[in-house]
Amino acid sequence: NTRINYLSFLPHMASKNIVVFGDEENQLSGGTNRVQTCSSTPRNRNTIDDEGKKPNFLSFSERLGVQDFFSLDVWRASMGELLGSAVLVFMLDTIVISTFESDPKMPNLIISILIAIVITILLLAVVPVSGGHINPVISFSAALVGIISMSRAIIYILAQCIGAILGALALKAVVSSAIEGTFSLGGCTVTVIAPGPNGPVTVGLETAQALWLEIFCTFVFLFASIWMAYDQRQAKALGHVTVLSIVGVVLGLLVFISTTVTAKKGYAGAGINPARCFGPAIVRGGHLWDGHWIFWVGPTIGCVAFYVYTKIIPTKHFNAEYEYKHDFVGVVK
Repeated sequence: NTRINYLSFLPHMASKNIVVFGDEENQLSGGTNRVQTCSSTPRNRNTIDDEGKKPNFLSFSERLGVQDFFSLDVWRASMGELLGSAVLVFMLDTIVISTFESDPKMPNLIISILIAIVITILLLAVVPVSGGHINPVISFSAALVGIISMSRAIIYILAQCIGAILGALALKAVVSSAIEGTFSLGGCTVTVIAPGPNGPVTVGLETAQALWLEIFCTFVFLFASIWMAYDQRQAKALGHVTVLSIVGVVLGLLVFISTTVTAKKGYAGAGINPARCFGPAIVRGGHLWDGHWIFWVGPTIGCVAFYVYTKIIPTKHFNAEYEYKHDFVGVVK
């Protein structure tokens, strides 16, 4: 009897494991948009299911999650990504403008601290709705790992880009013309045209340097912070508030480092968020398109490098002995 009573508690214990960036079926189940509790261990696709039957092999469309394109819940969840990205773009540049206009001694440090706080708050607000991405880097890497489907990632990235455009439009509507001419409305820049002794000159960072910074900063961002959210055991042990706070702090540090070590006028620092760079480029245009591809290609390479890392680590970590059904290698196979 004691043995039976003990075993009866196991399902209840497993149901209390909360996942910050869980599988999509756990985030959007039962026709709701709230994060659901789920087991900390993904089901092994090759084991016997609850009914004692072997699960069927997943089709290619199921691997890609094509059904997500026709799911109202997924599109409703993407509204959290859209609004979160809009607020992110609006807040980031207002932070930059306010800091530089107040003329502090260490503007980069103040900006980095405020960015860490804002990102943490936004993630806490968006996590219950969509899982809290508000960044194509997170959506794409989550799709590669298999935590969400590639179809859901495409929907989220589209919503993030639209949100970034709306945020840049909102910022343009409230700032003065003088401020708009001085700042780039939250855009990402590698170089800028500045007056020189013999006429206008281009100042900033070399293309190769900017690209490597995007790759390195993206990988460090995923490795040092998002990894804790992807690993269900760490997410449970630390709690989602702690994990999301670490994400914000790491991003703030990367902004501070990338803008300080280069010390180049015209370089706005590592983007680490292509949507944030895309929105202001659409609204403002001009020099914001110069080298814009760097802020997409760099993070993409960083995401792929992080995914390769997840495939070569020991199988004891990250529940690697189990297969997420949307894992990129599984899709290719």
